[in-house]
Formats: sequence, C-alpha cells, structure tokens
Amino acid sequence: MPASHSDTKRWSLWLDGRSDPNDQRECSAVFSPVDGSLVAHVEQARDDDVDRAVEVASAAATAYERTPRHQRASWLIDAAERFDAVRDSFAESLVTLIGKPRKSAEAEARRGSVLLRRCAAELSSLVGETLPLDAMPGGEGRVGMTWREPLGVVVAITPFNAPINLMMQKVAPALAMGNAVIVKPAPETAVVTLQVIEAISGAFPAGLLNVVCGGAEVATHLVGNPRVNAVSLTGGAVAGESVLRSAGIKPVFLELGSNSPNLVLQDADLEDAAKRLAQASFSASGQQCISAQRIIVDHTVESDFLEKFVAETTQLVVGDPNLVATDLGPVAHRRARDRIVALIDDADQRGARILLDGRRDGLYLAPTIIVDPPAGTRILSEEVFGPVVVVITSRSLTDAIATANSVGMGLQAGCFTHNTSDAFRVANELHAGSVWVNEASRFRLDTYPFGGVGRSGIGREGVRYAMEELSLVKFMGIRI
Repeated sequence: MPASHSDTKRWSLWLDGRSDPNDQRECSAVFSPVDGSLVAHVEQARDDDVDRAVEVASAAATAYERTPRHQRASWLIDAAERFDAVRDSFAESLVTLIGKPRKSAEAEARRGSVLLRRCAAELSSLVGETLPLDAMPGGEGRVGMTWREPLGVVVAITPFNAPINLMMQKVAPALAMGNAVIVKPAPETAVVTLQVIEAISGAFPAGLLNVVCGGAEVATHLVGNPRVNAVSLTGGAVAGESVLRSAGIKPVFLELGSNSPNLVLQDADLEDAAKRLAQASFSASGQQCISAQRIIVDHTVESDFLEKFVAETTQLVVGDPNLVATDLGPVAHRRARDRIVALIDDADQRGARILLDGRRDGLYLAPTIIVDPPAGTRILSEEVFGPVVVVITSRSLTDAIATANSVGMGLQAGCFTHNTSDAFRVANELHAGSVWVNEASRFRLDTYPFGGVGRSGIGREGVRYAMEELSLVKFMGIRI
C-alpha cells in the first residue's frame, strides 16, 4: 500500500472568494508519483456545484465589467505580490504532485507572477483604432472607432504538466480584460491550482476567480452551460474535440498536442544543436506539448550529430526530483508510463534502431532515442508526451520539410542552420504556429503569439494575444 503523509488534507472547491467545503461531495485521492504516497483528497464538483459556480461568476462579471483598467491592473499587481510571498510552497507542490524536477518547478513558480504583472502592464498599451470610413464609397462624413470589452464568464481548463503556467496564461489575461473566470484543473494537480487561487484570490472581488474540480464530466457540464461565454483549454485532442461538441456557439480556444519537428541542416552548429535538443527532448521527462519529439537531420551530418546528441543525453540525470541536479523525475502516473512504453515497444517490434533504451519498471523512465523507424510506426504520428525522441534522416531540405509536415499537428518547430535563405524557407513552409531558428521547439516566451494549426489547436496565447482573444472588439460609427 502507498504511504500516506501525516498532514493529508481535504481540499474543497473555491467559489465566490472562499473555500466551499461540503462533506456530501465525493472525494478523489491524489498520490505522488515520486514515492506513491497519498498527499491529499480533493472534493469533486457535482452538477449543482458547477451551476452555482457559473451563477457566481456571471454575477461578478456583470458587477465588474465596467471596472477601469487602472483598477484591474492594480488587482493583478496585488495578486502577483501575494503569489510571490508563497511561491516556494507552489514549487514544493509541483515536485510532490507530478514529480517535476526541482529546478523546473522553481522556474515555473517564478513565472506565475511575471504573467500577472505583464498583463497589468499590457492594459496601458492594448488600444482600439480609429477607422477611416471614407475609404469606402458612402462613408463620407462618418468616423468609426473600436475598443475592447469583456466576454463575460471564461472557463479555463488546464492540464497537469505545467499547472501554474498554463493556468496563469489563461486566468491573468481573462481577468485583465474584465472577465470572471472558472478554472477546471487536471485531477492530478487540482491541489496546486487551489493553493494558487487561495493565495491570490483576495486581490480580486469575490466571484471573479473560482475553481471546480473533477473529471471530464465536470468539464462537459461546465462548458455547456449557456451562461459561459468562452472556453480556453490546454490538453489532448480528445478533450479538445469533446469541448467543441459540448460548448455550443461561443468562442473556444484550444492548445492541443503536438509531435514537434526540429530540423538540423547540414551547416548547423552540431554541438549547440545537440545540447539544446537533448534538453528540449528529455527535460521534465518530455512532458511538454512542445518537447522535441522528431529530430530531422541532414544525412551528411547525421553521424556527427548522433554522437554529440547521445553524449549530451547521457549526461542528463534521472532520479529524485527533489534534488537540484535531477533533469528527469517520474512520469505523472502509471497510465502515462504504459502509453509511453507501448509506443517504444511498437517501434522496437517494427525493427527501428533504438540507440538508447529508457524502458524501466516503475515511473522513472530514462531517455530513449529511436533512429529511423519505418513508415507506419505510431511514434511518427502520435504525441509521446514522455522522454522519447525519434531521429530521422533527410536527403534534402525539401525532404526534411515534407517529413516535418507529414503529421496533422503543428504547434511549434525548431530549425538549426546559419543559412538565412534556408531559415526563411523553413519558417514559411513548415505547418506550425511558430518556428524557432537555432533554438529548439521547446523554447517559449509569453511575448509572442503561441498556438497551433491543424489538430494542434485553435487560437493564440501569449499575454497580448490572449488578452485580445479573451475580449470582444466593439465598433462604434458616427455620422458627423
């Protein structure tokens, strides 16, 4: 039997500015992948809880929709200060709840308040337009202008792998634009979500920030409520399709999975590429939607690259995520491990060359490098979301681009080259929402539009772009 922490806590929903315990709700047990210990119980929302959350949020959205920007900015800055006061505890929770290595957990905890402050700053520069209506016949003597208004109630559905960042990338822009928010976290990380909301909620009027916990059925009931005005989800394609079916006619923004390609061209700095791609493929056990999953290498440099890539990979440390030196902790749970191993097994059975084999018992998987798996191998088209990378040989740049575009997903890609023409060609022709040159696909900042094409999603995140998505453009025309 798993061990249990002596201070195991029962967490409830967060509604109308306070914790909302109810002994009649079912509870879900949360276990740590680090040692299997029981760390918490989380109350699961019932349909009436979800409906009440929407009612509370809708009332708050109406009450505060005209709040001036300077006041909203003040709330966000206050929230950032409250967040920073206890952020070390959030890092501890990330290590315990999902086995995130300590250095990654601390980096994520630092980033949460940065997002709040960036949204506050953006409020002073996100402006409307004055439109030249006389550019069209019949527009003479008229002037037009636009501005942005809140959508109302925004639902934020978040995954387990980066629960603070991926929540804040939705919550902070939504609140900045005057919306009320209901967060539905992944069951694995509901505790840290509640910890964060409990810490920052006092910066906002009651009802603007709420949390309901539960599984897919809670998400379905929530997004289908007609008083919910928009939905933003980060998760898998199955969850995304379910939300689209349930939401009805309202804006739905989806950041879904990927199978990120990274091209290494013949003139690339191989040492730099190998170092960056080892980190991008395996850090945090590859549990990031933009982790490098496919590395497409020009045939003239493949041997040299593989030698350097393997050397960099074998320096990564697999083990206790509490240790600062650790690069890979456990994967999130047994289901994830079984899915990852099944993908490696499929490649193995089809005759792929496995250069490093990270299959182990338990949740601590080491890096796996698979070289040139045959067509039809599942790992070429599915998202692994684990410490596994495929290296594919290309005969030309045209071949490399075609290989990169051979899946129906396109979130973010990388390319290593010093040839400017090749860099622009890759950026133009890759089917991806964003392309980095001389940086791996896993690199991300909150200052550019982030989102996918095809099965990788709908809409864009990134502070300014998320604020635009989570608000309504209104037009006013005047006949002078």
